Amino acid sequence: MTPTPRDPAIRVLMMPHDTNAHGTIFGGVILSHIDQAGAVGAIRLGCPKVVTVSMDKVEFHHPVQVGDLVSFYADVTRVGRTSMTVRVEVEAQGRDERGPVAVTSADVTYVNVDDDGRPIPVPSQTD
Repeated sequence: MTPTPRDPAIRVLMMPHDTNAHGTIFGGVILSHIDQAGAVGAIRLGCPKVVTVSMDKVEFHHPVQVGDLVSFYADVTRVGRTSMTVRVEVEAQGRDERGPVAVTSADVTYVNVDDDGRPIPVPSQTD
């Protein structure tokens, strides 16, 4: 059976302005994209406005280079009354056409909020 390709929440081409002194992409740039990709997962759940509560331990297993196409996959793993946890997995595809490599992953917790920033129930929990 052929595996079905996953649909990334976001995909980003890494550019020179995102590099550190070692010539690789800053970890903070990847963390920012993880937060954005997780928010896309929350939006897909029906929560258009969320705030980040926490991001678990993030370990980088592979450096990201300028020119790498980085995919951020988001899957909701837990839904509470007003919060949800989204697992974000990060893969980088280099220009050398090798297969994608696993860069890192994180579990990010968000709270669904109203326009005043107050927690509100996750829509799927109110049906």
